[in-house]
Amino acid sequence: MCQCSSAGDGHVKKGMRDPQKYVVKNYFYYYLFRFSAAMGQETFYITFLPFTYWNFDYYVSRRLIVMWSMVMYIGQVSKDILKWPRPCSPPVVKLETRADAEYGMPSTHAMSAISISFTFLIATMNQYKYPFELGLLAAFIFSTLVCGSRLYTGMHTVLDVIGGSLIAAVLIALAYPAWDCIDHLMLTSPLFPVFSIGLPLLLCYNYPKLDYYSPTRADTTTILGAGAGATIVFWLNHHYVASYPKEILQRSIPPVTVGMVVLALARFMVGFCIVLVTRHVIKGITLKVLCSHYKVSTKDLEARRRLEIEVPYKFITYSSIGINAIVLVPLLHEFLGLN
Repeated sequence: MCQCSSAGDGHVKKGMRDPQKYVVKNYFYYYLFRFSAAMGQETFYITFLPFTYWNFDYYVSRRLIVMWSMVMYIGQVSKDILKWPRPCSPPVVKLETRADAEYGMPSTHAMSAISISFTFLIATMNQYKYPFELGLLAAFIFSTLVCGSRLYTGMHTVLDVIGGSLIAAVLIALAYPAWDCIDHLMLTSPLFPVFSIGLPLLLCYNYPKLDYYSPTRADTTTILGAGAGATIVFWLNHHYVASYPKEILQRSIPPVTVGMVVLALARFMVGFCIVLVTRHVIKGITLKVLCSHYKVSTKDLEARRRLEIEVPYKFITYSSIGINAIVLVPLLHEFLGLN
């Protein structure tokens, strides 16, 4: 556990205090929950979601990306509409600083964990033959660890976590009957490319305004950009590369071998490198172009947070990641003999 030893009184931003000093008394819980907290952040999103595409199948990946984008957008907007503060520090010790500028209710970590784990469970149980109880246990453990990490790190109250979990569960229940219809429209509608780019951009540019800067708009643009890039490639693949199978047949999971694990890790490492390079290159180019257009320095943090710069550079960067993860990475896998 972590014990607070001192706390600062100066406000860094509205609702934020200077970082507290703390003493770690149990390193097992400390590293367990810090790692679990990371499973609700950007690094996990841009690795796990593409991983399902590279190593499972398109059916599961499409449902994960659509549900994750929808649930996370609703969660992010809800925070800035409700404006419920995060836990006071002290008495809690906050182990993170970046998200402290955001409001607390609902916990988007909890919403992300519930949407990813249970969407993955529901999608794969129709695809693969495996004990449902085992999948349910895995989804429960993953969700519990991520939700628990938000309490341990002092970033959310119990009510924030419960609220986020319930909202995500309700959204999954409401969306599940329409999954096949959404999937059909996403793959076949001639208007989908316009919808896939236009709606996310409209939502990002009309994000609820606050009286101080919060990273929620940037995070929301990141999520919607990645989702837009991936879904538009699904549409392009269906029309110009190869149609996805219309009938979903339940398949047995093949025995896990050393060769299979090595192959999956090799695919992941190749894909992860492409994702990192894409993020670095596109972000640098987009920022330079936008900052040059608006005559500001790329090192000016306040300028980069302006709506006309932050939204396009985030959206272009992460939509490019979504596109390359679905197009370039599989082509590279094929070239390297990793199929």
